[in-house]
Amino acid sequence: MLGAARRACCMPRARIRGIHSNRGERAYDIFSRLLKERIVIVNGQIDDNTSNLIVAQLLFLESQHPDKPIQMYINSPGGVVTAGLAIYDTMQYVRCPISTLCIGQAASMASLLLG
Repeated sequence: MLGAARRACCMPRARIRGIHSNRGERAYDIFSRLLKERIVIVNGQIDDNTSNLIVAQLLFLESQHPDKPIQMYINSPGGVVTAGLAIYDTMQYVRCPISTLCIGQAASMASLLLG
């Protein structure tokens, strides 16, 4: 479900070789793999689509393990204030500790998310 939303957003499609099993090798979407490791990427302009995706990812990760930390990597020039505030409010709402790291730039609304 989150995979379809992720592809609808601005994130590039990237596949890596992933899981080896008795059924053979399976391709793995890199952003799905990062999410599995509890890493959320905020990349590019923050708009309603980006916000919806990130909010959904944070809520999903909390539902899986409410006490495990989440890492958020930010590279964004900022964007729509209401979209950024939705992400910020969700970061405050979830019980998981969230650490943020700027990789590139965190300007305008993205700097608020950086903390």
